[in-house]
Amino acid sequence: MQHSDFDYDFLVIGAGSGGVRASRVAASLGARVAVVESGRLGGTCVNVGCIPKKLLSHAAHFSQVAEEAKGFGWQLAAPQFDWSTLIANKDREIERLNSVYDKMLQGSGITIIRGRAALSGPHSVLVDGRQTLTARHILIATGGKPSLPDIAGVEHAISSDHAFYLPQLPQSVVVVGGGYIAVEFASIFNGLGAKTTLLHRSQQLLRHFDADLGRVLAEEMQGQGVGFQWNDAIVAIDKQADGLHLQLKSGQSLVADCVMFATGRSPNTEGLGLAEVGVQCNDKGAIAVDEHFTTQVPSIHAVGDVVDRMALTPVALAEGTVLAHRLFGQGGKSAPDYALVPTAVFSHPHVGTVGLSETQARERVGEVQIFQSTFRPLSNRMGAEPEHVFLKLVVGSADQRVLGLHMVGEGAGELIQGFAVALQCGVTKQQLDATLGVHPTVAEEFVTMREPLKP
Repeated sequence: MQHSDFDYDFLVIGAGSGGVRASRVAASLGARVAVVESGRLGGTCVNVGCIPKKLLSHAAHFSQVAEEAKGFGWQLAAPQFDWSTLIANKDREIERLNSVYDKMLQGSGITIIRGRAALSGPHSVLVDGRQTLTARHILIATGGKPSLPDIAGVEHAISSDHAFYLPQLPQSVVVVGGGYIAVEFASIFNGLGAKTTLLHRSQQLLRHFDADLGRVLAEEMQGQGVGFQWNDAIVAIDKQADGLHLQLKSGQSLVADCVMFATGRSPNTEGLGLAEVGVQCNDKGAIAVDEHFTTQVPSIHAVGDVVDRMALTPVALAEGTVLAHRLFGQGGKSAPDYALVPTAVFSHPHVGTVGLSETQARERVGEVQIFQSTFRPLSNRMGAEPEHVFLKLVVGSADQRVLGLHMVGEGAGELIQGFAVALQCGVTKQQLDATLGVHPTVAEEFVTMREPLKP
């Protein structure tokens, strides 16, 4: 590799999942790499996303486990939960991961520069308004941030970022939204003992997923005690002595100790100097890139949530890997097939999905067959409160290829990962039928469904 007169071969703005992966791969290929970060290392996922969220999800699930244990003969004292202990232990784990990222970057020979960066040219970045750095290639991997509505009193509400640092567990919470962040936090607050209401502008949860997943999840969450306010929205928040008074679009009102908006995230591009150097954004505010993750400026690239293709950590990792190999290796890495990205929602119960929804499959291939199964798993058979597992296969009628595989139930994320490999390999329904199940498990149901739903 020919090193140029630039300070670095690769300058990365943002030390989240995509930025760290791209920088480490580039460094392993011989590039001189620096990462500029103004916050904590690890980005959204490590600090205010996937990792702390799942820790809180685990904590919330213990209340359900304690209740189910009674049916299996366990006599337990009334469980006592302490929010401050959970948050302190969560913080300790996140600090450990921050340190791991620091050592990982430095161990790869990457220079870590603390400060806020802005583009000052096609090959230059200004850090904190005073330090200019130059690079042959610049990567923007600044992620996203929560979006809050422009309503009166919104300053009294919180986003998911703030939920990880609440000084105490509120007694009552209204979570606004219907996406994965909303249903996850509604499950968390409910499981930890807060009176929880999920308020959503429509009547469909997880609208980007197969419609049956949102329907089943809503039924299960209601069975666990989460209240739902459908087809409504908050138009104003008034803080009073007894709590937050919420004025709704329907004319109704609610009172709660805490209001959390989970109504989407927007690309974190403010103050980056994009327009000044000719980098364009799309109508969603995301940085516009081509299939190689390069902007209109050939030396400037972007990956992850800031390009808003699929806001998932593994997607950002894959995109960062592809870009680094293209810029500093021999290429050979292709962008992920976004139609086959597996994902899980850590609501209670969990949701797992990979491939096309039923609607997407019908639009793409026409005629499909649907296989479904709903049952109460052994782990819940003797519990007082019934919880069901829902499984669904979407199969192309013409070639019998499995196009989508969907689940609502505990452990969905772990289970879906294995089937994602099968879909990546083009598995057919006949191959699933020929596969022996592991008995008795939930997973075996995916290989024993024989009769499709009638049209």
